[in-house]
Amino acid sequence: MIKTKSLFETVTLGSTTLDNRIGLAPMTRISATTKGWATDQMASYYTSFARGGFGLIITEGTYIDDKYSQTYLDQPGIALEEQAQSWKQVVDSVHAAGAKIFMQLQHSGPLSQGNRFADETIAPSAVQPKGEQLSFYLGEGPFQTPREITKEEIADVVKSFVHAAKRAQSVGFDGIEIHGANGYLLDAFLTDYANQREDEYGGSAENRVRLLVDIAEAVRDAVGQRFTVGMRISQAKVNDYTHKWAGKENEAEIIFGRLGKTGLDYLHVTEFEAWQPAFEPGEASLAALAKTYSQLPIIANGQLEDPEKATKIIEAGHADMITLGKGALANQDWAHKVQSGKPMTVFDSEKVLKPIAKIKAFEL
Repeated sequence: MIKTKSLFETVTLGSTTLDNRIGLAPMTRISATTKGWATDQMASYYTSFARGGFGLIITEGTYIDDKYSQTYLDQPGIALEEQAQSWKQVVDSVHAAGAKIFMQLQHSGPLSQGNRFADETIAPSAVQPKGEQLSFYLGEGPFQTPREITKEEIADVVKSFVHAAKRAQSVGFDGIEIHGANGYLLDAFLTDYANQREDEYGGSAENRVRLLVDIAEAVRDAVGQRFTVGMRISQAKVNDYTHKWAGKENEAEIIFGRLGKTGLDYLHVTEFEAWQPAFEPGEASLAALAKTYSQLPIIANGQLEDPEKATKIIEAGHADMITLGKGALANQDWAHKVQSGKPMTVFDSEKVLKPIAKIKAFEL
């Protein structure tokens, strides 16, 4: 039997102590109400993983304002007080099942496929995103070309993240995760080809990470030290899976180094295969580079449903925790199965997703 003891050790992220090092990855769903309220179905969904032994639940990306942040129709929100209150049943249910829960805060930026508040999209620059909308989330055809965000709107985005974090805090979440990955607004600022600005938010890696730093610092200041704040980072995007940072490890050093000084409690790093080298040539994974340059606790994500791979990335010191997406959907009791040595169910989208009305899930 594989020795997986390290997966079941306690770990602390900021002010939150978790019973183990196994988390549920944030996965996009479109099972909220049209007004963005959380539902009984969502409470049941998240609680099932808590009962299955996951120490941390991270919610799907949740939109933060009633302007440009919504990504999909029927996506949940935390932009309005009524939306915040609807999440309380989810939080209370997960806590009752013995787990902690963080809300992921998301601004869609150029990749919006359905926004009941606006028809246009915004981005660091007016560059049409690569690829096409995700049909899985009811999108069709190319992404529209976004409008370049103004300085005043950038300031509004920072405020929206702050207000959303405070609402999440007020209804009992243990922490929040700022979505800085996968091609959405904050990642678009990080991305050289999507960010063609000539001001202090564009050009060098130091400038392109500036908005992420500004948001992390503003949120930390607003919620205080006794509320956990993290950020999710990736190279790949939902519309550009093979993207790599042009500056390779030098760019990773700048990005992770700057974020490590913001007051964040952790970074959640996602790659297609979390253990693989981030750049060629090179040997270090993106999680390992994040650990080295940020000096923060690291959550690793990416095809870690094999308990041996999950254990190795922690025992190597490259991550402090792992999160699962598809592996969790196929095994809501993954943690219990690992402890008892039971075999895992292989993920099958036809069996896992199709029978569940309105649940759409993808590891983003």
